[in-house]
Amino acid sequence: MGNARCFVAGIRGMGYHLPMSSIMPGDEVGSLGVCHLKRLWSGVMSARAASAQRSDARDEWTADNTLLSGLELGLHETLRYLYEEAPSFDRFEQWVLEKNGGAIAPGRIARINAALSGTLPEHGHAGEPALTADDLVFFEEHGYVVLHDAVSPEVCGAAERAIWDFIGGRPDRPDTWYSGPQGRSIWVPLLRHSAARAIRTSPRIFAAFAQLWGRTDLWPTIDQAGFNPPERPGWGFPGPRLHWDMSLALPIQFGLQGILYLTGTGANQGAFTCVPGFHRQIENWLRSLPPDADPRRQDLLRLGPVPLAGRAGDLIIWHHALPHGSSPNLASRPRIVQYVALRPSTWAGTAIWK
Repeated sequence: MGNARCFVAGIRGMGYHLPMSSIMPGDEVGSLGVCHLKRLWSGVMSARAASAQRSDARDEWTADNTLLSGLELGLHETLRYLYEEAPSFDRFEQWVLEKNGGAIAPGRIARINAALSGTLPEHGHAGEPALTADDLVFFEEHGYVVLHDAVSPEVCGAAERAIWDFIGGRPDRPDTWYSGPQGRSIWVPLLRHSAARAIRTSPRIFAAFAQLWGRTDLWPTIDQAGFNPPERPGWGFPGPRLHWDMSLALPIQFGLQGILYLTGTGANQGAFTCVPGFHRQIENWLRSLPPDADPRRQDLLRLGPVPLAGRAGDLIIWHHALPHGSSPNLASRPRIVQYVALRPSTWAGTAIWK
């Protein structure tokens, strides 16, 4: 998510995972009884003291994501809190509880611990398939797929209203679209709003991600919403433009991201934009660059990005190897979205951030 992911990428580049002797074992728990939480805390605290990087950072990174998704915590907000506040572990657990409304269901803690210990089954009942055989073929070729009616109109409407309420805006008052607490950003940090939670727990969304991952031990990422108003004098599109949210170290690993349109969105309305099919080209493209070239600083517009229009309730799921981003809103209405993705308990990441 834009600046948030840049912050997280910077932390990964610093190497906050540490020698085994410097951090707590993953099965050492505190008062909440959650595995890996004390390990995450002690690792970040040690990183603040410039300790060395661990050799198994890839596995640690996936465990961190599973832990925080299970606890309904944003990765960015958690790492920023730990780095900036340097809390004691007791205070960190209190913060986790506060973010969860004062209590975490025992069943949720048990599922987190099973996932982190490797005892959560990878395959189970995913419900009715959401994607057709043609959808799956389309995804393999183009690297993205659109799931129509991913949630009900009522769920979309509730999430849209929550965003309007947060920014203090009114749909019929364009002058109220540019001065909300999100500032000069398209990100709306409604991480644990009930409307966002309803989207993350949608059976159709779960089924679609389960089909593409080929497994059901999935955890929803705690992502933000988005509000991209039309450009006007004094307010130009702030980005993010085409980018990747993954490491570009070879070999490129499989991963998925998603965005849900809460209102109808035209191609010129700040629509989600990607380079279709680039997941099948990216490794050759990376190898073709000069050795000292930074792939993130290339002219990605030359790769042929396409804006994807959609209607309310359309979920776009894409392979994270596609260059992607938002786009300038040249229409008369805002683009309003919820970012949503699901990941398995473990996946093939990379220990190197490039």
